[in-house]
Amino acid sequence: MQNTTLFGLLLTALIIATSTVSAQTTLKVDGSTGAMPLVAALGKAHESKIPNLVVDIGKGLDSKARIEALGAGRIDIAVASHGLKIDELVRKGMIVDEIARTPVVFGVNASVSVANLSEAQICAIYSGGVTNWKSVGGLDLAVAARTRPDSEVDAEVARAGIPCLETLKMPEAVKIMQRGGDMAKELAETNGAIGMTTTTVAEQSGGKIKVLSLNGTAPTATNVIGGEYRLVREVFLVSDGNASPATKAFLAFVKSADGATVIKANGAIPKTGN
Repeated sequence: MQNTTLFGLLLTALIIATSTVSAQTTLKVDGSTGAMPLVAALGKAHESKIPNLVVDIGKGLDSKARIEALGAGRIDIAVASHGLKIDELVRKGMIVDEIARTPVVFGVNASVSVANLSEAQICAIYSGGVTNWKSVGGLDLAVAARTRPDSEVDAEVARAGIPCLETLKMPEAVKIMQRGGDMAKELAETNGAIGMTTTTVAEQSGGKIKVLSLNGTAPTATNVIGGEYRLVREVFLVSDGNASPATKAFLAFVKSADGATVIKANGAIPKTGN
């Protein structure tokens, strides 16, 4: 009798444990490291509303790998930005949602007192002509210039939007930050640092990274929507046409009023403009 009771207790515990595991849903998201901070914030907000949901944010996949991973079912959502071949993806049965626009900015470490740079001053810094912030109206502090690889969106947008930067060959002193997270860390921790990043990264830095105005124009939502501030990257979420209910629920949240609130709180502009 005692053995039967013990067996029953063990069986009940096993059933409870199994049901607990099966109740947890993991949503795998990966892709553009530059857009990931915004999507991670959305994932965290969505998690807080859905019991037993885990939004697993990956470490980054390039433009080809992220779509392959989505097609193979290794991830549920691919994060992309800039230059997507949307028609081609749709033909493959995928759904592409543009969720936000994020200003690409020149962020600086909080130690930098300058609040605005002209395009000419940006190019002087990245050509090595300006090596001290004092030369552009700041404190006596060495400039630590950082850039992203030319193939990455932040660098592409910055070079395309600033004529004198487009074909500029940067000296070896300008360090290349391979990932968006590398740039964020460098800007937050290095005195005198400047680099291409986004308003989302600056917003999430807790004051460690400052956003510069460009030619006297701040990267505000009003200036982006009105076209006065032109350095902007789009944020897309790509999903399978037969997406799971959990994936569809997350996408619905992102496009809702609550999602728009999270997007705005993280320095970006919801696609709807709300």
